[in-house]
Amino acid sequence: MRIGVVGNRRYAPLGDLLKRLADEAPGLGVRLIFEPQLAYLLEGAESAPHEAADLDFILSLGGDGTLLRGARVACVRGVPILGINLGHLGFLAGAGPEMAVDALGRIVHGQYRVEQRRALAVRVGDAGPSLLAVNDTVVHKGGVARVIRLAVFVDGEQVGTYSADGIIVATPTGSTAYSLSAGGPIVVPGVDAFVITPICPHTLAVRPLVVPSTAIIAIRVLDPTPRPDELLVSLDGQATSHLAIRQDVTVVKAQQQVQLAQIDDESFFRRLSRKLAWGDLSERSG
Repeated sequence: MRIGVVGNRRYAPLGDLLKRLADEAPGLGVRLIFEPQLAYLLEGAESAPHEAADLDFILSLGGDGTLLRGARVACVRGVPILGINLGHLGFLAGAGPEMAVDALGRIVHGQYRVEQRRALAVRVGDAGPSLLAVNDTVVHKGGVARVIRLAVFVDGEQVGTYSADGIIVATPTGSTAYSLSAGGPIVVPGVDAFVITPICPHTLAVRPLVVPSTAIIAIRVLDPTPRPDELLVSLDGQATSHLAIRQDVTVVKAQQQVQLAQIDDESFFRRLSRKLAWGDLSERSG
């Protein structure tokens, strides 16, 4: 079995964890393929770009950002991904570092469950390539603090003009990320819908909008005030491209789904309660 390993080098336990996994892998019949930026941490490690490597599974070692980076590759390759959380929150991760070696054995023996998560296919302009986002796509600006005017269309019909810092289109997976911070709703992962959330809208009349995942969402910047190099499209808060005035950003459901692996039986609502302190304040101590 060939398992790709992605990781974030900022986390101190990473080097030791990589060695423990490498020591365990041969006895399980596992061939670990490390992404190139990790290979130097482990003598004799096999490395290759995961976009081209022949993989059966991807293991992410880090926080949610690391998992999202690996999940985009896993989605395109059609393989599951399991997150081992080395960070603070780790909302999407399936286990902590103490479970990493045990998780390797569970992967080999198929002792995990897979949650199918929707992803976004994003196109900037008419001729741009189709890009992938797992959490969200954000149309926003850089530079000085100044609102921009954006028109949002759903299936060709204009649903509103927004004066705001930007617009977020989030999957149910991403509804607990940037969209939640901007006032958007939490969407249970199994709901087949996307959320359109304005960022700091300059009106009290604008609220987040939930649309079917079959919708074609288009966002167009109307206000020419920002310089063209200040208009940005961000994918999962990581990949960014520039946007021209009156150039559409089109967001649709990706053909592929993310296969998010879990090795515990914790429910989504239990995870909300544990990770985000969701629930009645009277249940908290102190």
